[in-house]
Amino acid sequence: MKITRITVYHQDLPLAHPYWLSGGRLKFEVLDATFVRIDTDEGLVGWGEGTPWGHTYVPAHGPGIRAGIETMAPFVLGLDPRKVLDVERAMDLALPGHLYAKSPIDMACWDIAGQAAGLPIADLMGGGSRTPKPIASSVGAKTAQETREVMERYRQRGYVAHSVKIGGDVERDIARIRDVESIRQPGEIVLYDVNRGWTRQQALRVMRATEDLRVMFEQPGETLDDIAAISGKHAAPVSVDESLVTLQDATRIARDGIAEVFGIKLNRVGGLTKAARMRDVALAHGIDMFVMATGGSVLADTEALHLAATIPDVNCHAVWACQDMLTLDIAGGRGPRNINGHLHLPETPGLGVHPDEGALGAPVASYEVSA
Repeated sequence: MKITRITVYHQDLPLAHPYWLSGGRLKFEVLDATFVRIDTDEGLVGWGEGTPWGHTYVPAHGPGIRAGIETMAPFVLGLDPRKVLDVERAMDLALPGHLYAKSPIDMACWDIAGQAAGLPIADLMGGGSRTPKPIASSVGAKTAQETREVMERYRQRGYVAHSVKIGGDVERDIARIRDVESIRQPGEIVLYDVNRGWTRQQALRVMRATEDLRVMFEQPGETLDDIAAISGKHAAPVSVDESLVTLQDATRIARDGIAEVFGIKLNRVGGLTKAARMRDVALAHGIDMFVMATGGSVLADTEALHLAATIPDVNCHAVWACQDMLTLDIAGGRGPRNINGHLHLPETPGLGVHPDEGALGAPVASYEVSA
């Protein structure tokens, strides 16, 4: 089997509500999504998606995905998509770094490999837990009252896990954490996500002031060095996501005891192939995980669900899905959807969901094997 064509689509995905990070430092209203269709000489078709969370959040750029695919396409065409390691090496040689640009090609290849084997991707990867995974909401409100309102909106949809955005103001963050904990319901999973919005002293002040609540924080500093510098000065468990980009990051976090949880974002780390190695590092060191799409449609959510299904249930806290935040559904209601706050693994071979090409519009680029 060989890859004969790579077709690229661009689609803006509007958010239903404006989204704020780091106490209002960053605002997002539309996501720049890239969808990739890979055709093979045996008639199988695979789909991938790359949707960064805007252009100002981390070093990931929607147009950069499409430029990266243009660079990598000549090196990927003609390869067997089932041999995901060969495709990975070809992309890494053609374009060092730029992991976010490689993720949609990796996803599409896993989709084809699963279809060829007659298995869902999770089963093909050797996992495949059918335990429904809790969906973590993303609460990017500016005020405590807005936070309450957004959480309640998600609770009405059955959500039991919440990622509450804080950062930027010590007193406001302490007050918001205490307010959320006062309304936290039994069995709810709450992660306080700083999104790199604290300096070291701010992190210590908030984390020490809330130690009695025994809450968990995500990315409480800009870098791994920042998080490591304060790790012995507070008692709160820490999750790392923005600073978890490469396998080297994962091994450093595990070796040095920088965090107790990995937040693995598929697009950021380069797709399933690279994320699976991070999963194994985490499991080998007793580190739990959240698995997340960086942003995007039900395709990206489903990819995250497949990886989560390869993790023992006790070690996977929740998945994050973006689909409920969007006003545009490019898959016509197909694929894993929220059922009482959980996602269920699809039994269809491969990814388990494909977009409606009519909803994507005309391709912006197409690359083919030369005759």
